[in-house]
Amino acid sequence: MAAVSATPPTAPASRASASDRREALLDVAAAIVVSDGASAVSMETVAEQAGVSRPLVYKHFANREELLTAVYRREASLLHREMAADVEAADSLEQMFRTLLRGAIRASVERGPIFASLRAEGGWNRDLRKQQHERDRRTVRFFAARAVQEYGIPEHQARSAVAILLSASEPVMAQWRRTPTPEKAAEVEAVYMALVVGGLKQLAAATSD
Repeated sequence: MAAVSATPPTAPASRASASDRREALLDVAAAIVVSDGASAVSMETVAEQAGVSRPLVYKHFANREELLTAVYRREASLLHREMAADVEAADSLEQMFRTLLRGAIRASVERGPIFASLRAEGGWNRDLRKQQHERDRRTVRFFAARAVQEYGIPEHQARSAVAILLSASEPVMAQWRRTPTPEKAAEVEAVYMALVVGGLKQLAAATSD
């Protein structure tokens, strides 16, 4: 049997240090996007503002596109975790839908320009789309389970209903973006929730007959 080399004791610390450096570079890149837009992000600019050499930036990111993609992925993951925590804290399915819509509107106000800038500069790609689709599937499953529990809707119908109602939030958001005011937000929320609650109750009644 061949001997197995032991991992050097310093390896974990080295990996953590490399991870910290990568995160620090992403912090700098994200700050540039916020202040000047994604078009201002370059390997040279990040290196300069981070106070490191350009080769160190290339050690963590192969090119500018990979760097922007990493910023997008991190910001999207952070937003997803925040919104998921809020939704999970809701005490009913109705409140879950309401919380998700409010979170989407808040995110559009606070982070919409950042994501739009990153998309325009190539920070959005096929892998990120797949990642978002998987998040969407998990969201449907989570909401559908609650629909089964609260409304007694069969699971396969609950998934279809939830998927349709969640996708309906996109045109609702489009309506709000035309007049992005608190008053318009309240208006579209009221309309959306009437559709959500009415639709679920009607489906529950139909399936109980």
